[in-house]
This record gives sequence, structure tokens and C-alpha cells, in this order.
Amino acid sequence: MGLSFTIIGMSDSPHPFFAPDVLERISASKVFSGGKRHRQIVEKLLPDGFRWIDITVPLDDVYQQYRQEDCHIVVFASGDPLFYGFASTLQRVMPEVPMEVFPHFNSLQMLCHRALLAYHDLHVVSLTGRPWKEFDNALIEHRSKIGILTDRQKTPDAIARRMLEYGFTFYKFHVGEHLGNPESEKVSQLSVEQAAVTTFSAPNCLVLTIDGDAPARRFGIPESEFTLLDGRVKMITKMPVRLLTLQRLELYSKKTFWDIGFCTGSVSIEARLGFPHLDITAFEIRPEGQQLIESNSRKFSAPGIEYSIGDFLETDIPDDIFCDSAFIGGHGGHLEDIMRKVYSHLTPGGCMVFNSVTSNLVAAGSRDEFIRVADALGMRLEEPTHIELDNNNPIDILKAVK
Repeated sequence: MGLSFTIIGMSDSPHPFFAPDVLERISASKVFSGGKRHRQIVEKLLPDGFRWIDITVPLDDVYQQYRQEDCHIVVFASGDPLFYGFASTLQRVMPEVPMEVFPHFNSLQMLCHRALLAYHDLHVVSLTGRPWKEFDNALIEHRSKIGILTDRQKTPDAIARRMLEYGFTFYKFHVGEHLGNPESEKVSQLSVEQAAVTTFSAPNCLVLTIDGDAPARRFGIPESEFTLLDGRVKMITKMPVRLLTLQRLELYSKKTFWDIGFCTGSVSIEARLGFPHLDITAFEIRPEGQQLIESNSRKFSAPGIEYSIGDFLETDIPDDIFCDSAFIGGHGGHLEDIMRKVYSHLTPGGCMVFNSVTSNLVAAGSRDEFIRVADALGMRLEEPTHIELDNNNPIDILKAVK
């Protein structure tokens, strides 16, 4: 016969309704699988002598049990099994095994139905066992309608607290709890502030909608608005230079960006706001940098920047960690060593950019050193970009490509 699957989506209702063709699959089968909650709901529908395989972690053990059965297995799953669901997982792990799917409404669809929200334009983010990255990106992009799948840690109130921390207060929360269960279903509408201090029962999901007018997204933040290192305005990359630097890095086509010597975090923050898809890691030797980048990230609503405090040359970066763009904003007299370390983690076609103040003899020496080291590493040097903000501050933006 061989292994095959029928995967049936269902809600949390203790009295599920299944179409006749689904009931036929159930009555004709002997081996079933699903979570403990699914078994409690459907057990009364299963034929005598059935066998049940619990879906529990580690899932590799579950897959092994499936392969040992070598027969048709009916799997019960929540909602639409192809929407961040178990059918998608099985397709990835066992692509050769035949499968049919009978979906139910997924939880976000059900919430939109209850709240009367059209969902053709819903931007979906899963936080179920996943990091904040895609959610942060959606907030930075000011997505007008965001559907979020939660878990036991990233709950609606935890999500609201993160939004408050970074100033995303212009959203309305629509939260659904126990959707599909008539005995415990609850749908509520709250402000971000209200959601942050409310406890929600699981399982739940939520939809965020922009409430009123969202503030305009920033592009080109004046240096006077940043919290500075000891108020020293010279310790920040000036806004026009910052934007030209980001342009030379071609971040729209990159995946990872390293900002070495971030100081206030201005370059990382501008990159985060302009290119939310990037994975950004910022490095700074001064311990004061931690407070600065955290404060400025919150001030300009730029969550998701990873940072490392300490000497970049002494920072342990695993050999299998790579970047495809890097800005060297500070080098402390160790430019060659920094360039060589960056080069060892740079992907083919990746680039590094360095700004040199050409009117300063020391900086001019660094310019020559950047060119010399890039040439020694076999990198391709592109034509410098020259900019003069005033008569005393001419700058060359240098770029080398691996």
C-alpha cells in the first residue's frame, strides 16, 4: 500500500463538523495522528481498534513512527494545515509521500470574520517559535494590517510591550482567544497601551490595524536629533555622508550588514529604517555605545539591530558567519587588521566601505592604507565618491568589492 496522508484541518470546537467526504476518510482508516487536544475532540468519531500517534516534540520521532506504519494515516491539525501548518512541515520533510488536505479556516481568517476585517491585504507574520525579525520589519514598514500568530512567550501583551518600547503606538489590537470554541471564544479590541497590561488565554492570535494616521517614515535623520557621545557632534556620521555611504553599500541588494565602530548607531539605524530586510550587526569598542544605540533605536523606532560591545578584533565570530556588506566607521589605528577580519567573513561580491577625511593628514594616511590593503586582498576598488559639506570637511567615500 505504501505511506500516504490525509490531513484534516479543524477548529477548537468540541463539536466539530466534517463534510461527508472527510467522514469517509476517517471511517475507512485505522491509523490517526494529531495533538492531544485534537484526540480529545475527535476520538468519538474514530473506528474501533484505531491506533493514534501523538504529535509531540521532537518531531523526528513522530516522522519515524509514520515511516514504520507504511500505510494511510489521517492527521488532524489546527486550521488550514498549509498555512504555517503541519502539512507544510510534512511536505518539507517527506516530499515523496502522497498527501491530500482538507482545510478549515485558519485562526487569522476566523478572527477577521469575527471582527469584520477584510483580509485580502493582510500581511501575515508568525511568531510561533520564531524571532522578532519579520514582525519588526512589518512595523518599520508601517504595514496597515498585520496578522500575527503567537506562542506562549510572544503573547499579545508581550508584543504590545515591545511596540510601546519602540514607539509604535498608532496601531489597534484585535485579539482572538479560543477561536471556534463556542464555550470559551473571545474577541476583543484594544489600544496598544491596554493590550500591554492585559492577560490573554491561549491559543490566541491577533490582527493589528493602523488607528488614525501613522507618522511618516524617516529618511535622512539630522545628526542633531541623535543622542550623542558626551554631546560631541563630531562623533557622528553627518546625515548627507551617512546617506551616500548607504548608497555606496548598495544595501537594497544585500542580506547582512556590519557596522564597525557604530558610536551613536546612526548608520545602523538609518540602514534599519531604509532597508528593513537586512540583518544588521553593529560593533563598538566603547561601553557607552550600548546605551547610545539602545536609546537611539527606541527614539527612532528601529528595533532588531544586533550589537556587540568590545574590541572587534577580539570578538569571537564563528567561521560560518558571513556578511555581504560592511562599513568601517572607526578603526582605532588598526584598519588593516579590521579589513582582513571583515574580508575573511565577506561573501563573494560583498563590499566594505570606509570614509576618509581628505584634509586631515592622519585620515589621508588611512585612505592610502585602505587602498593598499584592499589591493593586497585582491579586492576591486571602485571610484571614490568625494563630498564637501563645508570648506573644512572634504570626505572621500571608498569602496572595495570582494
